[in-house]
Amino acid sequence: MTVADTLVDRSRAVVARAHAEGRTALLGVVGPPGAGKSTFADRLVASLADVRTVVVPMDGFHLADIELRRLGRRERKGAPDTFDAAGYVALLRRLAEPRERRGDVYAPEFRREIEEPVAGAVRVGPETDLVVTEGNYLLLDGAPWDQVRTLLDEVWYLDVPDDVRRARLEARHVRHGKSPAAARAWTLGPDEANARLVAAGRGHAAVVVPE
Repeated sequence: MTVADTLVDRSRAVVARAHAEGRTALLGVVGPPGAGKSTFADRLVASLADVRTVVVPMDGFHLADIELRRLGRRERKGAPDTFDAAGYVALLRRLAEPRERRGDVYAPEFRREIEEPVAGAVRVGPETDLVVTEGNYLLLDGAPWDQVRTLLDEVWYLDVPDDVRRARLEARHVRHGKSPAAARAWTLGPDEANARLVAAGRGHAAVVVPE
């Protein structure tokens, strides 16, 4: 059995436990910037074609650029204090409620083409079997981030070699408009500082997924 097969089976077990309790399963996927969290989540969903699954990205809770500028944090966009962490926790609490009384829940989504969050972009209906939520800070210590892992059934950590994820980050920044020099500076500056914070939570993960 491959690692991928094992993870699919584990996902199904998480769903079965939650279903027995009358709720939607909540699975977290965490990793440092450039680890490939979105790609991994999409592949997992494709492998669970018979499971009603919705991906809810933590990045939807980015503060808007206008607010980051007001706070003087725009040049650190992506750091923990540039997100509405309390709002993310509140959403997870709603999703953890029994399905029969929860109704529809709408989550925001981050659009990279405009570098801004868009409210109400992701519907999670009561029929949903599994929510996969992916982001950097699912295992971060310190309030309110430390509440996240208590609301999730499991959190999986994507372990990717640093040189691989840095190369991905540089390429992504260039695709979205940065010059090669600016892309490298951001990758080795804010992104790297955030990556160290994420890596500190690795020991809290239920599963470490190798590249």
